[in-house]
Amino acid sequence: MTIYQGKSTKKFTGGKLRREHSKRRYELGREPSFTRIGETERRSLRTMGGNRKLLLLKEQFANIYNPEDKTTKKLKILTVKENNADPHYVQRNIMNKGTIISTEEGNARITSRPGQSGIINAVLVK
Repeated sequence: MTIYQGKSTKKFTGGKLRREHSKRRYELGREPSFTRIGETERRSLRTMGGNRKLLLLKEQFANIYNPEDKTTKKLKILTVKENNADPHYVQRNIMNKGTIISTEEGNARITSRPGQSGIINAVLVK
């Protein structure tokens, strides 16, 4: 079932609103794509203008940037340490932007949006 993101058909008083136009395709949304730790799995979606969007469903490696020596390495993700979006995401190992992950060289904060860009970029934190 799709998610409708258009205006409501009711006023805050409970009365009925008259529609300006019928439901349009651009007002539709979709279920969130929760990125988990595992063997790499991506899905491609058609978006506005015929463009493509890569959804990252599972990933076990991340591009980690070290600000001290200014190098980038591809490191294995061990587990999710902290997630400000939802504390329950830590138990489920769900990664999104701002998540603190544990890697082979220490903890890192994800700077990309894995569910939108199809890749995990992160910066080492102390």
